[in-house]
Amino acid sequence: MSRLLLIATAIGIGLGGPVLAFHQKGVANCNGCHLTHGEGVEGGMLVGPSADEGLLIAESASDVCLVCHAESLGAVLGADPLSPPPERGGGNFVFLVEDNLNDAAGGAFDPILGDAAGHNLVAPGHNLTADARYTLAPGGTFPANQLGCTSCHDPHGNASFRMLNGAGPVMENVFTFANPAPVAAGVDINGPPETANHHTAYVSGMTEWCGNCHGRHHQGNSGSAFKHRVDGNFGGSASQRYNEYNGDSDPQGGNQATAYVPAVPFEDTGATPSSTTGTGVQSKIMCLSCHRAHATSSPAAGRWDFNVNLLAEDGVESRSYAIPDPYGNPDQGPLCNKCHDRSAAPETFAD
Repeated sequence: MSRLLLIATAIGIGLGGPVLAFHQKGVANCNGCHLTHGEGVEGGMLVGPSADEGLLIAESASDVCLVCHAESLGAVLGADPLSPPPERGGGNFVFLVEDNLNDAAGGAFDPILGDAAGHNLVAPGHNLTADARYTLAPGGTFPANQLGCTSCHDPHGNASFRMLNGAGPVMENVFTFANPAPVAAGVDINGPPETANHHTAYVSGMTEWCGNCHGRHHQGNSGSAFKHRVDGNFGGSASQRYNEYNGDSDPQGGNQATAYVPAVPFEDTGATPSSTTGTGVQSKIMCLSCHRAHATSSPAAGRWDFNVNLLAEDGVESRSYAIPDPYGNPDQGPLCNKCHDRSAAPETFAD
């Protein structure tokens, strides 16, 4: 029997019930991720990289996570960047292996490699390596060569949204988070993809949590060339714009009751996964209003490609996966338009 099949069998036995219960709010069955007392799956002592990494069943902690979650149970690492798994909110690490993401003019001859697609997991067993461009997280001090699934998620389970790490040491003291896990509610990782009435509901704390590693990267004196508010209430004018905007072909035809677009989410204390309601004056912009948490076929894990003038241009120059246009309009501009009326004076978000 092959090593991979034995691993899969051990995990299946270890689950012993619904998959979601494996981590849920407590420690999973140990043999789902670890080899007992260093015994290899073929009876010998474990040798190789994981011998010093907690007697893991795979080469690294991230590789262990991906044994189950790469192409199923959330499918966070698909097999083909041109045909990614259904989107359930977080984005997909498969875009890290793209050979070009650049859809700007001349992008076919000036490639942006998949390193730029999002968070570069170090998972050597799945051919994922550290970001070649950065040694530290942009805007912060997290070491890029240590980034893995357990940088953000607690593998032993907790009560936070998606088992996100809270304030305190992470990865056995590789880094320390200052801010707690955000409050949110997600869709079933085995269920249908996100839609306007089936999506992650962001309630509070996301920008602060991202700031554990990135600070307020686009705000103030962060060092980022691009400046944008990363936290704070929408206020009246931006909220009105979000709610009335129904795409470039119908920029004032929307209404608050059906204004929500999962491609441009926001935080709200009343958010639910089935809510279609747009913003109120208390709704907040956050990091994930423009970015996905894992990776996308846009540079910087953008929810849309920030380098194109029309969404229809996405994927044309680079021949990468074209992120779907929520409005289905061949003349649709970037989704910045959902909050900003580019034909008027620049808008600001309320303090």
